[in-house]
Amino acid sequence: MTASRPTRLLQRLCAIAGAMAIAGVAACAPPPKPQAPPVPPSAPTHARTAAKHPLTGEQSGFLRLSNTPTGHVPVRVGVLLPFSSGSAGTRNLAKTLMNAAQLAMFDARNPDILLMPEDEGSTPAQAASAARSLMSEGAAVILGPLFAQSVTAVAPIARDHAVPVIGFSTDRTVGGDGVYLLSYQPETEVKRVISYAAAHGHANFTGVIPRNAYGDRVLAAFKAEAAAEKVTVRAILRFDPSTTDLSQTASAASASGADAILIAQGGTQLAALATLLGPTHPQLLGTGLWAERSLAKEAALSGGWFAAPPPRADANFDQHYRATFGSEPPQLAPLAYDAISLIAALASGRPYHRFTDAALTDPNGFSGVSGVFRFNADGSCDRGLAILAITPEGFRVVDPAPRSFQAQGS
Repeated sequence: MTASRPTRLLQRLCAIAGAMAIAGVAACAPPPKPQAPPVPPSAPTHARTAAKHPLTGEQSGFLRLSNTPTGHVPVRVGVLLPFSSGSAGTRNLAKTLMNAAQLAMFDARNPDILLMPEDEGSTPAQAASAARSLMSEGAAVILGPLFAQSVTAVAPIARDHAVPVIGFSTDRTVGGDGVYLLSYQPETEVKRVISYAAAHGHANFTGVIPRNAYGDRVLAAFKAEAAAEKVTVRAILRFDPSTTDLSQTASAASASGADAILIAQGGTQLAALATLLGPTHPQLLGTGLWAERSLAKEAALSGGWFAAPPPRADANFDQHYRATFGSEPPQLAPLAYDAISLIAALASGRPYHRFTDAALTDPNGFSGVSGVFRFNADGSCDRGLAILAITPEGFRVVDPAPRSFQAQGS
């Protein structure tokens, strides 16, 4: 069940009050905010469900603060997160994402932005109910939900009103048709690292990939990028992500004849695989799962390459968050900051035409606290990633992240 209207209004007022309080405690300069590029003259060509009840003008039930001037249309932003989840970790993540959104709202210094938090709950039905509440109160864009099943439940309700959804799910299958996923996605990481390795002379690749949903996505991206780069796939080795015996997998990888081995795993299994491959192993490649502090100086991985945001790209954001809230932000916190900053960058447009497909999928993209990003018509998110190497001194950037998409293909 969602909160009653008075309770929701109190939540929104508290959100605004929280952002105002941020002004009194934020002690360091804010991180850079996304910049809005020129809006293309027309929306990209892709399948889009026609809205039967589009929000095209003010209605009496739409949420307004008492000090909003008559005739003025605020930028109503629905924030849909699992605040009441049964998992303490998930509740804490929802709280920190909301903190980051409030921080971005203050840094944007746009008094027209009105954050409207609703509870994603623990079920798709709860998320759908929350989305209906947001539609009834005039949300022009929805930030969230966090989970794929909630995105699936919310999407048709938002589409019916021509309201875009900027979700945090990493499941690409729930994107598109007005749903944009501002998440870190393994497909982008695999494409970047395979392309870099191919450009540096590697022509024979083996994939060591876990047998799970994440691995399925990595595998599809690995095959696609190998075909695009016209390199040879020597072997694809799937393994149980819960196993402790990886000797046969490592032996098969060594015998495959590859000069580059992609290991789509992190943590102790990654270190174990690298150790089993021995000191004379081929070039090791990885995904964002390698970006763990515990692996930064792992001797068995020395010289390995992986794709991820530059290690200090969001350091200013981390400092800003710590100074404001007195705690370390989780890895996903910059996503909520970037989402609100992106909304602020587009907020000057005509009401109910601010967040069009054309504006959100501008090929020039936007600059966020973890680097440049852009949305594609299918709802996926391209990111400007760096190539990092593991060295005895820690992570080292060997190929900088691009600062724009102008020289890159779509």
